[in-house]
Amino acid sequence: MPRRQILTDRQRSSLLDLPTESAALLHHYTLSDDDLEQIRRRRQSRNRLGFALQLCAFRYPGRLLSPGEVIPLNIAKFIAAQLGEKAEDLCSYAETDVTRRRHLIDLRAIYGYKMFTGRGSRDLKCWLDDVAETARSNEDLARRFVEQCRAARTILPGVTIIERLCADALVAAERRIESRIAQRLDDAMRTRLDALLTEDTGGSVTRFVWLRQFEAGQNSADMNRLLDRLEFLQRLGPNETVLAGVPPHRIASLRRQGERYFAGDLRDISGDRRLAILAVCVLEWRSALADAIVETHDRIVGKTWREAKSRCDARASDAKLALKETLQAFSTLGSALLEAHEDRASLEEAVGNAGGWLSLKGLVATAAQLTDTLAADPLAHVSHGYHRFRRYAPRMLRAVDIQAAPVAEPLLAASKIVAGTDVTATRSMAFLRRGSKWQRHLCGEDDGGRLWEVAVLFHLREAFRSGDVWLAHSRRYGDLKEALVPAEVARATPKLAMPFEPDTWLADRKARMSDALRRLARAAKVGAIPGGSIEDGVLKIDRLTAAVPEEADAMVIDLYKRLPEIRVTDLLLEVDDEVGFTEAFTHLHTGVPCKDRIGLLNVLLAEGLNLGLSKMAGATNTHDYFQLSRLSRWHVEGEAMSRALAKVIEAQSALPMARFWGAGQTASSDGQFFPTTRQGEAMNLINAKYGHEPGLKAYTHVSDQFGPFATQTIPATVNEAPYILDGLLMTGAGQNIREQYADTGGFTDHVFAVTALLGFQFIPRIRDLPSKRLYLFDPAACPKELRGLIGGKIKEPLITANWPDILRSAATMVAGVMPPSQLLRKFAAYPRQHELAVALREIGRVERTLFIIDWLLDADMQRRAQIGLNKGEAHHALKNALRIGRQGEIRDRSAEGQHFRMAGLNLLAAIIIYWNTKHLGQAVTARRRAGLDCSPELLAHISPLGWAHILLTGEYRWPKRS
Repeated sequence: MPRRQILTDRQRSSLLDLPTESAALLHHYTLSDDDLEQIRRRRQSRNRLGFALQLCAFRYPGRLLSPGEVIPLNIAKFIAAQLGEKAEDLCSYAETDVTRRRHLIDLRAIYGYKMFTGRGSRDLKCWLDDVAETARSNEDLARRFVEQCRAARTILPGVTIIERLCADALVAAERRIESRIAQRLDDAMRTRLDALLTEDTGGSVTRFVWLRQFEAGQNSADMNRLLDRLEFLQRLGPNETVLAGVPPHRIASLRRQGERYFAGDLRDISGDRRLAILAVCVLEWRSALADAIVETHDRIVGKTWREAKSRCDARASDAKLALKETLQAFSTLGSALLEAHEDRASLEEAVGNAGGWLSLKGLVATAAQLTDTLAADPLAHVSHGYHRFRRYAPRMLRAVDIQAAPVAEPLLAASKIVAGTDVTATRSMAFLRRGSKWQRHLCGEDDGGRLWEVAVLFHLREAFRSGDVWLAHSRRYGDLKEALVPAEVARATPKLAMPFEPDTWLADRKARMSDALRRLARAAKVGAIPGGSIEDGVLKIDRLTAAVPEEADAMVIDLYKRLPEIRVTDLLLEVDDEVGFTEAFTHLHTGVPCKDRIGLLNVLLAEGLNLGLSKMAGATNTHDYFQLSRLSRWHVEGEAMSRALAKVIEAQSALPMARFWGAGQTASSDGQFFPTTRQGEAMNLINAKYGHEPGLKAYTHVSDQFGPFATQTIPATVNEAPYILDGLLMTGAGQNIREQYADTGGFTDHVFAVTALLGFQFIPRIRDLPSKRLYLFDPAACPKELRGLIGGKIKEPLITANWPDILRSAATMVAGVMPPSQLLRKFAAYPRQHELAVALREIGRVERTLFIIDWLLDADMQRRAQIGLNKGEAHHALKNALRIGRQGEIRDRSAEGQHFRMAGLNLLAAIIIYWNTKHLGQAVTARRRAGLDCSPELLAHISPLGWAHILLTGEYRWPKRS
């Protein structure tokens, strides 16, 4: 049978190599007194050393030593030191196999180790078959198998046997899952699913390909195209029970495969696997389409509101001339009346001279009209979007399965009227909040209910955002209460930094706040606030000055001159040789790492430089477009990008040079704007902060060691604050962070609350800090020096009443049930001020108050935040230099394509940072040999973000090797 290789050489080494690092040797190879007693029974030094070495190898990594295997010297010295022997004596240990075999027999008898044979091997194979379904990768299953063998004291078989057993178990698990899904489909359903691969939609596209071609749109035509697909899938008929008991990552894998197969290729696949892929795709696309429909409705409502606001602004602008003329006329009339009053002349005559009573009557009417025009709000114009909504809204409301909380029941009833499914009910306004601006416009409505329907659809958008209404079987718009983990799970979450009793937390925060207020009042009284003052209740802050030594600039120039010039292709190969980041890109079906390393690097370079595959095919000397397209389709996806980035970040943080910049425990996050094509205008992608060009943002977390360990693609129009916790909780490097810095855009009370709940020290740079208010538990007890800064009182009962759900929310974010940003956006969108959202806001106010006081009194904290944010902003220059293709525009229209561009750019930046960090360390060593200053204080001001020495453009030529 040919060898089935599912692991790379690096992965095999990590599983089976003897440990060489000091910490690992101490952990695995420290001998006990009983061990020493058994070892000392051997007669000769070499036998004692060999016996001990074999015992250690049995324990970790759990295998036999190979004949002729070279034992690392530090291992021999570590074992010899415990025995009081000389490491050199080990060299003559295995001169005869008899001694080694006798020791193996003794070790098995004394310590109970078993060979991988007989019943023990059969039990392990059965165990392997059981866990294969839950394994997330080939390496994951192989690692589990190795650990299980160690736990069972079974000596590991050869690596080729391990790979074959794992490969067989994975294939068997895959077939069981596919068979399980296929068996739940009746004959009629199988026929309908297979027909997707042959049925034509009227052009050259099969029904299957047509179904998977969807993205959230921006107008009613896009919405109706989405509804066409959703209604077709609903008629098709499989329900969610088909996937019951199937691990989520298996479902995701089958979906990704279905999205990459062409219909003809899928027809050639065996029956059960083909049916399983089709069933998963149908069910997953059905949920995704419903989410896309809600998102499209959100965009249409936003577009309608912007148009209404533009009409309102245009009318106000058009009225400026009439307003000026009316004011001038009233000024003339007023002057005439005042002059007549002072001269005791006839007012009647004064009015007549100023134009007469008829003219005055016209001026009053014009003034009243202008007052209405200037006082009008955009709601007066939203009914212009009625025809746009009528083209899809009734159909949408009939197609999606909307569920509602009790508070939103009136809105759900109103939506049924709009849908036409309830023709008996009257148009109630119970869904409006008390004091809503809509009330005034709807009370005088005489347009046949058009504005009422628009109001319902506007409120439906807000209800979806807040979670007052939701969709069944939805990831993005699902029921929030079902998403929160149970209270017992929250209590067992070790990441939570809060006590389980609210009284304990409140007592601690009251004591801390009282002490902080006293310190701030004392500093304000004596003028001891670093870089600031409080005068007459007004806070004044001075700008923080830079503290960079003059010698640092010269050292930076010298170090970068010492770096070798290099082509970006050679740089990628060098880093991959050392880190192995390409091993993260496994085949979507087999899970085997990509064997065409040069082709994969071409794809990653095309993404990182924003060239696209067609341009890269013309610039490289190794692959054509179709080869690159195949590699991209089957190996490059979001999770693989994240795994590759994690490998590079971990390796870069371990380099000696990185320690001069930090310990990897602080980070900053910031968004970087990237322009897109003009279609972005219609997709709500314009942010006035960046001008009138449409675009999107890459929100990136950067550690104090300059590693960009997380990045997300977000719309340019959204608030950045909810995305801070995604990078911290959903990456390994993020969970090591203790202090998180952010700019003003990353600051909200909810973020303050959740970061405190999870043990992160959140330090935002608040641009308008003097305008921010302090919230206290007892404002009356506030020192008089600070009373001008007080904004209100903390609502303690609200925090206490919602404490269990607060902990559940934080634990849900830690568990990864949904991205933290999604949960925070829902809290921020509650239109009825849901108690849980308000309670989180109150906790955030407490934490923000404590932070502001600490910030004012701690100049070192301010400087740390400034340095961290500067590191994040310095990344922007490197990434701007890298995105050389397509004039820097992100021209992909699909969300997946945009994500790959941003993730590829971030990965390429991380690879360059790794290379720079390594070679800067070598340059520092050379500089020290030359007797030049390389003090840690100066090295802290170096950054690995330079790129002038890297050739980024031209032809991308690779050496003729894999």
